[in-house]
Amino acid sequence: MEQPVLVFDGQCGFCMRALGWLHRLDHKKRIETLPHQRPGVPESIGATPSECSKSLQWRGSDSVRLEGAAAVNAALGTAVGTGLPLAVYRHTSGIQERLYRLVADNRSRLPGVSPWCADHPEDCGTPGGPSCGVRN
Repeated sequence: MEQPVLVFDGQCGFCMRALGWLHRLDHKKRIETLPHQRPGVPESIGATPSECSKSLQWRGSDSVRLEGAAAVNAALGTAVGTGLPLAVYRHTSGIQERLYRLVADNRSRLPGVSPWCADHPEDCGTPGGPSCGVRN
C-alpha cells in the first residue's frame, strides 16, 4: 500500500493555511502533500493538471482518487486515524460539495499565508512557464 497523497494548489495562500492545520492533525505524518504545479504530480495520481487546478485531489493508500470535499474528508480521516469524516461525508455530500466549491472559487479572497510556489519556485516550473500559476 502506498502513502496517501494530497495534491493542492501551490499558488494558493489559503490552501497553504489549510495545509498547516492538516499537518498539525497529522502527527504520524501519514499524508504526503504535493503542489500540483510540480512537474509530474497530477499524472502520478491519475489526474490532469486541469482537474488539479479546479479541486483538491486525494489518492488514498488504496489508490482510489477523490476530489473536492471528499478529498478533504479523506485527508482529515487519515490525519486523525478514523474513517468518521468520510462516513459523515456520505450523508452530507451535497452540502459539503457546495460549500467546498464556494470556498474553492473564492480562495484568493480568503486569508492565507505565503503560497508554496512563492517559497519553493523550483517546485513550480519557471516563472510564467506552463506549470506555474495555473488557476481556475
